[in-house]
Amino acid sequence: MTDFRTGCMVCGKPLRYLESPEQHECAYCHQVQTANALCVDGHFVCDRCHQLGADDAIEQYCTKTTETDPIRMAITLMQNPVVNMHGPEHHFLVPAVLLAAYCNVVGQPDKKANLLAVARDRAGMIRGGACGFMGDCGAAVGTGIFISLVTGATPLSRHEWQQANLVVAQSLTTIALHGGPRCCKRNTFLALQGAVAFAEKSLGVKIPIDPNVTCTFYDMNNECRTTDCPFYPR
Repeated sequence: MTDFRTGCMVCGKPLRYLESPEQHECAYCHQVQTANALCVDGHFVCDRCHQLGADDAIEQYCTKTTETDPIRMAITLMQNPVVNMHGPEHHFLVPAVLLAAYCNVVGQPDKKANLLAVARDRAGMIRGGACGFMGDCGAAVGTGIFISLVTGATPLSRHEWQQANLVVAQSLTTIALHGGPRCCKRNTFLALQGAVAFAEKSLGVKIPIDPNVTCTFYDMNNECRTTDCPFYPR
């Protein structure tokens, strides 16, 4: 694979989103899959190949780290070249850093490996582009994965079920009110801030978080909203 971290992973050129899904062959694994986007030169990379390597890096780092600030973890991971500017890897990154922070704060680091494995599996169900195609940003869903796992929620739970849905609703509302187009970095930061506040209020667990987040990835984002983003350098 190439080192293009934004745009097309094959050539780096801009992506175009299709009006309706089409069947295309992935440029890397060569499997024919449903595509919602192609680059302007027609290259298609499936979700699995798009996040290949990134999920491994996220899981390994979060399993081993003793860091308790999920924003710091997220930025460290985002600086890794395998984590692209945009992409479904952020759907796993959000619950992963939250779970790592939670377990480190409550003194249960031995539980991280199992929780992260389950979170990775669940996050893999969220398609790339869900924010625009389904109105359900994967970063927001990631907060629900986090709350579901730490509370043991299932579809038959009562209070835990409510908590998992509430955190997603609140995260999604915050993300939506900031407006489009999508930015996986902005949405990740917003989701993490909301989840940390939710965990303190609803679970009684105070997870430390840097209140002054400054994005250093804006120059990689062709659609950056610059001063309209709360994380753009002032």
